[in-house]
Amino acid sequence: MTFTGIYELETQENYVEFLEAIDLLKAKTDGKVITEIQQDGNNFTWTQKSTNHTWPNTFTVGQECELATMTGVKFKAPVIMENGQLKIQFPMYHLTAEMVDDKLVLICATPGEKGVTLKRVFRRL
Repeated sequence: MTFTGIYELETQENYVEFLEAIDLLKAKTDGKVITEIQQDGNNFTWTQKSTNHTWPNTFTVGQECELATMTGVKFKAPVIMENGQLKIQFPMYHLTAEMVDDKLVLICATPGEKGVTLKRVFRRL
C-alpha cells in the first residue's frame, strides 16, 4: 500500500512522556498535526506540520539518507522498508511507520529498560 496522502492526527499515546524522554517537552503542541507524504516508488517526501512548525524530510528507501530531527538537527541513517513498514533510527529513538486500514500509524520508541513508546494514529483526509 502506498503511503501517499495527507493525514491528520487522530489519537496518540504517551506523547508527553515521549517528549520528556527525548528532552523536547518545550516542543509540545496541542494544535492540529498534519502529515503529508508523497511517495514515488522508493522515494519519499515526508512533511509534518503543526500550528507553528513544519518538519520536512526527503529520503529513499534502501539508502543512507540525510534527515533532520524535529529540532532541525541533521543526521544520516539508512531507511529500511520491511514487511510494509518504514523503519528509521533517529538519534534518540527508533521510528516505525505503516499503513493500517487506510490510517498512518507511527511508533517512536526510545531505547533502554525505561524506554518510552509513542504511538500516533493519523486518519487520511
